[in-house]
Amino acid sequence: MGIFDRLRGESLRIHIIIRGRIGDEWRDIDTHLRVPEGTTLDKLIEVAEGADIPLREALARSPHLTDTMMLNGERCPLEQNRDRPLADGDELYLLAPLAGG
Repeated sequence: MGIFDRLRGESLRIHIIIRGRIGDEWRDIDTHLRVPEGTTLDKLIEVAEGADIPLREALARSPHLTDTMMLNGERCPLEQNRDRPLADGDELYLLAPLAGG
C-alpha cells in the first residue's frame, strides 16, 4: 500500500476481467479498480459503472453471466453472493461463451 492509499483510507485493489461477446460487442477488458474496504460484490458493480467499467452492462446484456461469474477462480453466482465482501487482490472474471452448444 502506497502513501496515497493511506491518506485516502483503506482500499482494496480488485482485478476485473470481462471477455467475449456481450450483446452486440466484443469485450476484452482487463483492469484493476480500487474500492473502499468493506465493498460487497453488489457495490462493486455500482462502483465499476462509475469508473466506466461495463460490469453492469455485461451482466444485463448477457444474463447467463450472473450465474457463471467467477471470483478467484471459483463460480460465484451473483444472486447468492451479492452481499459477499471483497478482499484485496480478488479477481472477478466474466467470460461470455464463444459459441453456442
